[in-house]
Amino acid sequence: MLRIRRIYDNILPVNRSTIAQVQEILRSQFSAIDPKEIETIAEKLRNPFKQRFRSILFVAESIKGKVRGFAMLLHEPEIRFTYLDWIATASDRVGAGIGGALYDRIRQESLALKVDGLFFECLPDDAADCPDPAQRRQNQARLRFYERYGARPITGTAYELPVKPGDTGMPHLVVDDLGTGRPLKKRYARQVVRAILERKYADYCPAEYVERVVDSFRDDPVHIRPFRYVKPEAVIRVVESRSSEQIALIVNDRHDIHHIHEHGYVESPVRVKRILKVLEPSGLFATIKPRPFPDKHLTAVHDADFVSYLKRACAEVPAGKSLYPYIFPIRNKTRPPKEPSVLSGYYCIDTFTPINANAFLAARRSVDCALTAAREILDGRRIAYALIRPPGHHAERRSFGGFCYFNNNAIAAQYLCGHGKVAILDVDYHHGNGGQDIFYRRSDVLTVSIHGHPKFAYPYFSGFEEEHGEGEGEGFNLNLALPESVDGEKYRKALTRALKRIDEFKPQFLVIGFGLDPAKGDPTGTWSLTVKDFRAGGSMIGELGLPMAVIQEGGYRTQTLGKNALAFFRGLIEGAGRWADSRHVPSNRIHGVTLRDTLVPGDGQRVRRLVDLTGFFHPDEVDVAEELVVERLQKGEASGYSFIMADHYGRLAAYACFGPIPCTASSYDLYWIAVHPDFQGKGLGRRLLMEVERRVKAAGGSRIYVDTSQRVQYASTRAFYESLGYRLEAVLKDFYAIGDGKTIYCKSLIS
Repeated sequence: MLRIRRIYDNILPVNRSTIAQVQEILRSQFSAIDPKEIETIAEKLRNPFKQRFRSILFVAESIKGKVRGFAMLLHEPEIRFTYLDWIATASDRVGAGIGGALYDRIRQESLALKVDGLFFECLPDDAADCPDPAQRRQNQARLRFYERYGARPITGTAYELPVKPGDTGMPHLVVDDLGTGRPLKKRYARQVVRAILERKYADYCPAEYVERVVDSFRDDPVHIRPFRYVKPEAVIRVVESRSSEQIALIVNDRHDIHHIHEHGYVESPVRVKRILKVLEPSGLFATIKPRPFPDKHLTAVHDADFVSYLKRACAEVPAGKSLYPYIFPIRNKTRPPKEPSVLSGYYCIDTFTPINANAFLAARRSVDCALTAAREILDGRRIAYALIRPPGHHAERRSFGGFCYFNNNAIAAQYLCGHGKVAILDVDYHHGNGGQDIFYRRSDVLTVSIHGHPKFAYPYFSGFEEEHGEGEGEGFNLNLALPESVDGEKYRKALTRALKRIDEFKPQFLVIGFGLDPAKGDPTGTWSLTVKDFRAGGSMIGELGLPMAVIQEGGYRTQTLGKNALAFFRGLIEGAGRWADSRHVPSNRIHGVTLRDTLVPGDGQRVRRLVDLTGFFHPDEVDVAEELVVERLQKGEASGYSFIMADHYGRLAAYACFGPIPCTASSYDLYWIAVHPDFQGKGLGRRLLMEVERRVKAAGGSRIYVDTSQRVQYASTRAFYESLGYRLEAVLKDFYAIGDGKTIYCKSLIS
């Protein structure tokens, strides 16, 4: 049994293994490919701006993770086309239908990306261009395969023109209209061809060759070769898409063994019963039995000693009894207390979350339910709901509390991380301190929490807005702490901000910590959300269009739990439907960016990371970028360097360094301007440079000079300066190296 899976990066070991298998298939079947290109697959997935395409990798693999075939798709969102870079099957799997399954998936992805065409190259199938009979038969078989989908070569252009003397067997450019039947317009085709030749073949095709090929597209519409192998009426024109489906509902079938009968303990079994009573008759849900998962998923986010303690401590408490923490020793990991009643406080954050015989068993089953929901998402389900108790979002890496023992959200997110980036959106009334603690130093999981301000709401010690993350996780934690009185309108404003941040993060999966305690009348909250507000919130979240694992957290007003939950899921379905019907136009807007001109300790390392990630600069240039920051911090204005730093939710997104040119009256030099790859192409560089100009002019400056390389890779950089009114003043040939000159631009600031 095979499944087709998308690989987003090489962060986790499972993806590194998969990419290594893909590289081996390439080496064994495509000996002519430059080995360096094979080695850069992971880099292209992480940093699409290296090639100025977004790389999308699909693999067809067995249940045990053996790669049987793969396809690499390049996406150009501005011009709106996709390019099939590679498609291949393992040598022992040719003819097994894997290629067809992969191409079907590529077409589905292209359609979902709302492109106007899927393009790729195929070697020629005519004897004049391919005299080798064996090779020609292979080429004919490939073109016959693609003709089944209506994809055929473009004709009447110079695309097959040799680049260098002696080049033979130049490929056709093939276009698949994805079943639309729309003619290929000349202007669009020229844009596509230019992008392919200038980006994919930047090191091979000189500028004059590119212009000659682009200019050869003169027919409008562009001519497509007639069908040669397949009858037109037999073409597969319809691109398959997933039909609407029920939400997977996974209920903790052991939750009711955890029943605290003491007065005031609101986390009771009736919560699940009230929700099920409303959800089950709706017809929106398909009940899925929880699957068992090994403890390694627990210890992936929780310390092993903490997990062992909970298991042992719960087993030691007599039936019908509960142990409540009441002493909280300083958490010295090397000196935990021995007394059981004291040890509970070593691992707990409050006095009202008990240890008892069934707490571990019920919490462990909640983990299985959360992981089953995540597994359903990986198996193709768009929405899965783990209806569980006890909840989990207050459980940190090595502590429990707030009715929570294990962090179900974090465990599900970690599980999904093996297949793409994950955002956790915690909409419980109380801060999701557990997820923040677990992922605070990571950039592959974005944690967003909308909650009551910790000055009045549990857990009181975390959830402040200045908590952005640390190290690699800087900028990947967002807290939206709201006042005591919040209605639907105020809540939606905060949710809008949260969703903008998630959309900018571009995750592949969304985990929702689903709290129903923002509802009006909830005994643990102060807000006043109604049924309509839950539906509206669900609709807004659904419009993200992401696969979603919804995991139950709080919510204690039993009279309204069911109808509020159903309203939320109806909203999710409505929003997801609107997303599916929209064009998904990529947004270039960036929210949450603030500019500052004061450097702080740590900016040197931030600048170093940013410059290195762009992939444009040599190691010695990266060193210089950091040194300028250090010099400014040490000498202040006397250094001659000024900076503008663009922070995005606490993370350095871009920066510029400039200063007066010595021995001139009013000329300035732009020493550096760099934009993090995640923010390139979104107008941030333009905004930053215009701010530099404003500040230079305010300081009495009249001219700004900037220099850059003449290499093809810097064509977009030169175009960027020219688009902002910078004029080419001089070219110093062979300045950096033979064939690599320096271009000097200047802009006058005098009106």
